[in-house]
Amino acid sequence: MGTALGPFTCPGAFTACVRRRAPRSGGRAACRRTARRARRSHVAAVFSVKVLLLGAGVVGVTSAWYLARAGHQVTVLDRQAAAGLETSFANGGQISVSHAEPWANPHAPLRALAWMGREDAPLLFRLRRDAALLDWSVRFLRECMPRRTRANIRDIVTLALYSRRQLQALRAETSLDYDHLERGILHVYTDRREFAAATAAAVVMREFGCERRTVTVDECLAIEPALGSAKRLLVGGDYTVDDESGDAHRFTQQLAARCAASGVAFVYGARVDRLTTAAGRVTGVLVAGELHQADAYVVALGSYTPLLLRPLGLRLPVYPAKGYSATLALGADSVAPSVSLTDDGHKIVFSRLGQRLRIAGTAEFNGYNTELNAVRCDALMRRAGELFPDLRPAGEAQFWCGLRPATPSNVPLIGRSTISNLYVNTGHGTLGWTMACGSGAALADIVSGRLPEPHFRFL
Repeated sequence: MGTALGPFTCPGAFTACVRRRAPRSGGRAACRRTARRARRSHVAAVFSVKVLLLGAGVVGVTSAWYLARAGHQVTVLDRQAAAGLETSFANGGQISVSHAEPWANPHAPLRALAWMGREDAPLLFRLRRDAALLDWSVRFLRECMPRRTRANIRDIVTLALYSRRQLQALRAETSLDYDHLERGILHVYTDRREFAAATAAAVVMREFGCERRTVTVDECLAIEPALGSAKRLLVGGDYTVDDESGDAHRFTQQLAARCAASGVAFVYGARVDRLTTAAGRVTGVLVAGELHQADAYVVALGSYTPLLLRPLGLRLPVYPAKGYSATLALGADSVAPSVSLTDDGHKIVFSRLGQRLRIAGTAEFNGYNTELNAVRCDALMRRAGELFPDLRPAGEAQFWCGLRPATPSNVPLIGRSTISNLYVNTGHGTLGWTMACGSGAALADIVSGRLPEPHFRFL
């Protein structure tokens, strides 16, 4: 079971406080892997408890699915009218193990300074009186050290690979239809320095099991012919054939329906006021004066998780990173990509979702502000026009923004808190969709008293 820490710390920050990664091979490691497989072969939980789960985004709903499959009685509370209506609603649509290089890396501080003051900057820090952002930023700078970046890439790749396998197994079992494509993800570069840095990062990812291979401009065009008109801009790319894409919102709503059919109770329109505690345990969740009680409590509220837990003395290094997206309807004459793309230099991704194209990305650190910024919306469309001048959408763009829960290391916080019956599943940043199934499955193991399969620094 995950080790309880105390007050919460970012997994990338204090390695002495977490369970060490086991060796990759050898007698003892093989024995541990065999033991884990044996433990996981039991479908039923070691014990069955009543679980109250807060949050019906993609991370919350996948957690509910795996908790119910483990034999627990699960109730989900969410303030919205249905599942997947906040950060999971219109994200980039990528299942991207290859997007494992964290924002905090040795190149990040100089890039952030160069972008300072640019309203359309890929990474925008709003200068404001905000103690939480200041604390987060100091931790972020610590994570930019090469040794920490490498450790964080390892953790992100490990969990993301596990999560992708879990998603594939779930899809095979349920036949969910969410406009998914298994055509890989192509990273493209228009700056030679960016390309060189990405090539070095890809070497590290391959070392940890992500087959992200460097490709030439001509190979980029062979993988995605829609880039043909932008050939003069490109300097190279990276391609990960096993990555996927799909509509996280459709997936979340369909899986929520499967959960409900399996006995999970969903209570929508439930705005949580606070958690009640006694004798070192959570005793209930107060919603509009009504106390909801359970044996175990899971908080998967994304960026809002630290606000709920702070009164309990738990300080999570999670800060909202506002991301933007534009969704375009496509017509018969639209020249749009079918392979999901990442433009690393501009922090923008492109995903084909049926007859729609999702353009998403950038990060704005501006507290809990959820207003659309026209300049940043225009930046998405301008870059789309540069890479796909013959796009010819079939209608106007539908713009959206959401608050992604970011840790300084980009490594999520998953596991049990210092309060014995309180668990968290948050901090996935831009990889919530990528890591959702793996995070949910691992959390269900922890709640059930089992050791999760991936070698990851759980709480």
